[in-house]
Amino acid sequence: MQSIHGNILTPSGFVCGDIQFGADGRIAAITGSPVATASVRGAGLPLVLPGFIDLHVHGGAGHDIMEGGDAALHVATLHARHGTTSLLATTMTAPQSDLDMAFAAMGRLCAQRAPNAARVLGVHLEGPYISEARLGAQPPFARPANFEEIHRLHALAPIRLITLAPEVGGNAELIEQLVAEGFKVQLGHTTGSYEQGVAALRCGATGFTHLFNAMSALHHREPGMVGAALAHAEFAEVIPDLLHVHPGAIHTALRAIPKLYCVTDSTSAAGMPDGDYKLGRHTVTKCMGGVRLPDGTLAGSVLSMDQALRNLVDKLGLGLADASHRVSTYAADHMGWTDRGRLAVGAWADVVVLDRDLALQAVYVEGGSVSLG
Repeated sequence: MQSIHGNILTPSGFVCGDIQFGADGRIAAITGSPVATASVRGAGLPLVLPGFIDLHVHGGAGHDIMEGGDAALHVATLHARHGTTSLLATTMTAPQSDLDMAFAAMGRLCAQRAPNAARVLGVHLEGPYISEARLGAQPPFARPANFEEIHRLHALAPIRLITLAPEVGGNAELIEQLVAEGFKVQLGHTTGSYEQGVAALRCGATGFTHLFNAMSALHHREPGMVGAALAHAEFAEVIPDLLHVHPGAIHTALRAIPKLYCVTDSTSAAGMPDGDYKLGRHTVTKCMGGVRLPDGTLAGSVLSMDQALRNLVDKLGLGLADASHRVSTYAADHMGWTDRGRLAVGAWADVVVLDRDLALQAVYVEGGSVSLG
């Protein structure tokens, strides 16, 4: 039985003690005494947190999810080395043939966990059901939502999350049925109004894709989709690379949205040197710490979840427990995964171990140790 000693973040707070997990990949026991959150980084003991959960991952290690083949495995391997223990492989807006190829490849990986890789729990279908006017870095293949296409793709690999623009013809009317069939729906890449955002939430949409980016902005007479999120959302994604969103805007969202959680929106350029990479059918350039289209538009990121945690704590001033919830627990809550994103007996042993500087020391995915080399 594997045992780790340190300051362990449990659902009721930090304890100084031991966490144990066995061959079934689940946590068997947590023992120890409560310790104040304010003192855990100065105690000289390892920090033991829930493994990171990333619901928006396009690529990494030079590979793009839309390539098909073994690209998703390379992506999951790269992100596991940065503490991501489970993720949703995220697609781009694309023709049907491109999506079919990518989904066929991801279905094989979703069926079982690969060693030294994050668990790919399914697909985030980011587009093609988005606004042509808010493509951001998405290629120009936007179209209204289509149940036949969704069902065909879902048969190839499990779709867990769908981003759509509610103002696009027919999309709003489909939200209730999509939710009834078990799909999570969030709003993004949208020109929709505040009223359309609120109506979509009432129909069952539960989140917002990369809040502030590629959506109608907040204005005091036209609150837009951002206003709908800030006024009514329980969940929303944000990209905390400090390029996509100003720290002040992140603080605003933290005050307004109870379970604001972090995603990387990472591209194939993550973990790679500066240069040109693929993002769906686009070529993007990594430079100056970001990824851009030729016209300068931000095109995903090179963020990793361990850096997201450090940004939240060291740059934005969040407490460690709060930051951990936002890179792990709240994403699991959004998806309804009660046995991930928390260190509790019976939950999956998805664990990260960090030093006082929040540098990774060890990663475990369903109890299996990940090579960080």
